[in-house]
Amino acid sequence: MVTPERHDDVDGERELTVDELAARVGVTVRNLRAYSARGLLPPPRMVGRTGYYGREHVARLILVREMLAEGYSLAMIERTLASAPATASSATLALHRALLAPWLPPEPETTTGAELAAKAGVPEDPALVDRLIDLGLVERTDAGQLRVLDPALLTAGLQVVGLGVPPEELIEAQARVNEHVREIAQTYVGMFVRTGWQAFLDSGSPPEQLDALRDTVARLQPAAAQAVLAAFRTEMAAAVEHALETELNRLGED
Repeated sequence: MVTPERHDDVDGERELTVDELAARVGVTVRNLRAYSARGLLPPPRMVGRTGYYGREHVARLILVREMLAEGYSLAMIERTLASAPATASSATLALHRALLAPWLPPEPETTTGAELAAKAGVPEDPALVDRLIDLGLVERTDAGQLRVLDPALLTAGLQVVGLGVPPEELIEAQARVNEHVREIAQTYVGMFVRTGWQAFLDSGSPPEQLDALRDTVARLQPAAAQAVLAAFRTEMAAAVEHALETELNRLGED
């Protein structure tokens, strides 16, 4: 029987089998396979039917274990790491988690088209569900159910529908709002990259400044939200005043 060849990385560190990786990090093989199935670990290098894991797998698995210990669910970890480079170092992954986590929406909720329609008080309409999917608000699961990616946004939408606004009108309005919100988000992120992040890079990315950088990101979220809400209130008041004046003038003409 020929033993599959395992390689050493550039620093001479030996690749690990799945059993060795689990023992190295202190998790069960069963859990390790579950993490891999959810995409939390990059695929191993395959030699025949044997998979070999390197340092990037160790770093990712340690981060998953740490996030679970901090109370993150697997779904939240999956979303946090979805955009992280598969070959990122442990320090880079930790920084990625710290910078992204404060901005993630609440835990997704699973429902069905019928339940969604019942909550909105309207007949079930697959076309409306397809529109929600196109907007990135909902996605279909392998089991044929619906995963609501931002339950808070859904709750707000249902409240608007409860005021008598047709779901079709609300969805079209939300599509336009999403475009404007995307621009606002890019404005704030660009501001942070040009200032706080660039200052961090210019100083040589010292590890001792990571806590301050993470604190800045965490505090930027509520500050940005407050600023956007304040501006929205001002513009909403002006828009309502203008609309009232226009419609009252029309009423007087009639």
